[in-house]
Amino acid sequence: MTDLLIRLGVLGLATFLIAVCVVGGRLFVAHQRQLAQAAEPLPSLTGAGEKVRILAFSSAECTPCHTLQSPALRRLQEARGTDIDIVEVDAPASPELTKRYHVLTVPTTVVLNPLGEVHAINYGFANLGKLRQQVDELIHL
Repeated sequence: MTDLLIRLGVLGLATFLIAVCVVGGRLFVAHQRQLAQAAEPLPSLTGAGEKVRILAFSSAECTPCHTLQSPALRRLQEARGTDIDIVEVDAPASPELTKRYHVLTVPTTVVLNPLGEVHAINYGFANLGKLRQQVDELIHL
């Protein structure tokens, strides 16, 4: 009986610690997203009436960046044409941009409105549907 209680106690403690880590991780990511959305527009990425821009953060070693994210971005560019610009950013070579937009992982995509303000940030792979929805909210098709 004592053995069973010890095992249940250890299992309960492990479950609690996992839950704390998951909730803490989600809160951390939400905070980083808020900080990224509060970033001041870069002068080189601003201009009233210009296009929606997507900053696509990747690295040379990032397989999902090249096999998943890049094809989704190409399809989005084909679908939305001249309404959007996609800017490829090598995250390790661009520490200022990476820090400014609180990039936690690659791939990361940052959708900027025509004024250069952050509209959405996607940590990890963002599929075509999600990107299209985020862009369409800004270009009013």
